[in-house]
Amino acid sequence: MADPKDNGRDLIVFSGVCKTYPMGELEVRALRDVDLTIKEGEFIVILGPSGSGKTTLLNLIGGMDTISCGTLNVNGQDISNLDAKGLTDYRRTQIGFIFQFFNLIPTLTALENVEFALELVEKETRDRSMRALEMVGLADRADHFPSQLSGGEQQRVAIARAICKSPPILLCDEPTGELDFETGKNVLKVMQRINREEKQTIILVTHNSAIAEMSDRTVRLHSGEVAEVMKVDSPKDADELVW
Repeated sequence: MADPKDNGRDLIVFSGVCKTYPMGELEVRALRDVDLTIKEGEFIVILGPSGSGKTTLLNLIGGMDTISCGTLNVNGQDISNLDAKGLTDYRRTQIGFIFQFFNLIPTLTALENVEFALELVEKETRDRSMRALEMVGLADRADHFPSQLSGGEQQRVAIARAICKSPPILLCDEPTGELDFETGKNVLKVMQRINREEKQTIILVTHNSAIAEMSDRTVRLHSGEVAEVMKVDSPKDADELVW
């Protein structure tokens, strides 16, 4: 049976994208002539050794950095031409970020941490914030502070914070890097459910090649270039992963 995602809308399109950083009199090329298309609703895992360009790729999609050459089109918009205000609006409405370190505000409860992110884009925050916590299985921990939560629970609050504004794209940079195996697997289960039920596109950067088994496609980077794009014919459930 054909995967419906194969015929989905092109959501992110890299065309000849490069990224260079000045290092004194030299330039370091982090990405080289990247051509890559990601479809709406896909779960993409990006693999590669340190320095291969994984985080740079994620930062370009997230509007945290700008390309040096080529074009980058996201959700029908050429973000390579956006000014600072345009990039801020783009990040607020189109992107949810999930990082290796949870970056929660320690003086706010779980619910308040989620509400704080939502207040940037709208006024009615309580119901949507609680719904996001319910989606990650933490409604009963809404009034707890980060210090009262386990590492896995803190990461799930971070996920709730990222999804509360219903962005079409979730960018995840080593989201299980600070978690043990079982806790990491539980976090991945939440992310997989969000992808399948909410149809949000997930792009996950990791050093852990086992996580690629739950993706729709795996992108391997090497020295700033796309070395391989591999379709996963039968993505595993997060419960089935072993590493």
